[in-house]
Amino acid sequence: MRSTTLAIPPELAGVFRYVARQPILDLHSKVHAYELLFRAGPEATFRGDSNFATRTMLDNSVILGMEKLTAGLPAFVNCTLESLTERLVEVLPPSTTVLEILETLEPTPELIAACSKLKAAGYRIALDDFIWKPKIEPLVELADYIKVDFTQTDVAGRQELFRRLSGSTAALVAEKVETQEEYKQACAEGFTLFQGYYFCRPLLLKYRKMPANRSSHFQILELLQHDPLDLRQLSQLVKRDSSLTFRFLRLVNSPLSGMSQTVRSIQSALLVLGDDTVRRIATLAITSELNAKQPPEILRMAFVRGRFCELAAGLCALGQAEQYLLGIFSLLPAMLRIPMADLASALPLREKIREALLGSVSIESSLLRWVEAHERGDWVKCDAIVHSYGLNLEAMIRCYAEAVIWAEAVLNFAR
Repeated sequence: MRSTTLAIPPELAGVFRYVARQPILDLHSKVHAYELLFRAGPEATFRGDSNFATRTMLDNSVILGMEKLTAGLPAFVNCTLESLTERLVEVLPPSTTVLEILETLEPTPELIAACSKLKAAGYRIALDDFIWKPKIEPLVELADYIKVDFTQTDVAGRQELFRRLSGSTAALVAEKVETQEEYKQACAEGFTLFQGYYFCRPLLLKYRKMPANRSSHFQILELLQHDPLDLRQLSQLVKRDSSLTFRFLRLVNSPLSGMSQTVRSIQSALLVLGDDTVRRIATLAITSELNAKQPPEILRMAFVRGRFCELAAGLCALGQAEQYLLGIFSLLPAMLRIPMADLASALPLREKIREALLGSVSIESSLLRWVEAHERGDWVKCDAIVHSYGLNLEAMIRCYAEAVIWAEAVLNFAR
């Protein structure tokens, strides 16, 4: 059996030292694009030293890795004045690059002329943290996207913006939408794209009864913790769920498993794959099924978290298998719409890992807390966790890079 590890390409090795990504979703909860957050100092956005930030953005590793980083979707990139006026951004692919004009940049004739030329070259333009002022009208005419910070504006202010933008064809993006209430408000106001982690915070139904098939999924997950596996019992449980059986066989016959011949039965798959690969494939299949009715980005984030925690576990002498489940399970409330407090006791985990899921601060929760901070571009918190536990930052970055690539490959076969 061949290894299921997907190695990080050499050209991506330096990218993730400076980059996080945040999804921008449409009205159907599908990812429309990703915003890339470049680390250019202590801030989480591309606003640090101009020369350093420009070098970061234009580094070959970013250019070569952009398609992998965004799965071929558009990449929103915050730009410095230098990168725009000197047209340095032209090394980025125009078909998938959206140039974000920061609110701190003055709409000078020089900037407007540069954006006009870049627009003509095929780039799309986004205005970040938009606030209306008369001198910004020429940029509004060029804009493909206008982003409005939901935390810095009120309903009346946004209504006034909509009135002033009534003639614009730009798509309106609601930024920093963190709750379902804010999402519903943004939809009602006419926004069509949304950025923020509202989709990971669905309305939770406290004391909701666990569906019977979900309980059987947890039974399977509990069996997967046994060493060696009871293949007969595991096979019977998987076969009782037709949807899970389909997902399992789909994953078994994908490149992820390394199988050279088509496998058509659960029993055959379990016998041939070996315990470690069975654990991996079964967990992926179950997680995909748990998230079947929720936005696919939740599943992608769960795969990234799980794989990262698994890969980085060796950096702090933690168990790989339970760290993988910790990362995956951290998004169960979003998948099942049940609070973690009501789920934790049913999960096949030791007490320390359950406590980590419930928010405890410990070595067991350190990797999960780091990857959650990284998702938001919270570099200060990332660095604090690395310092507190004596972790190797460069190794953490490599683990994250591999996790992103692996998760994208998994998602191609998980549905």
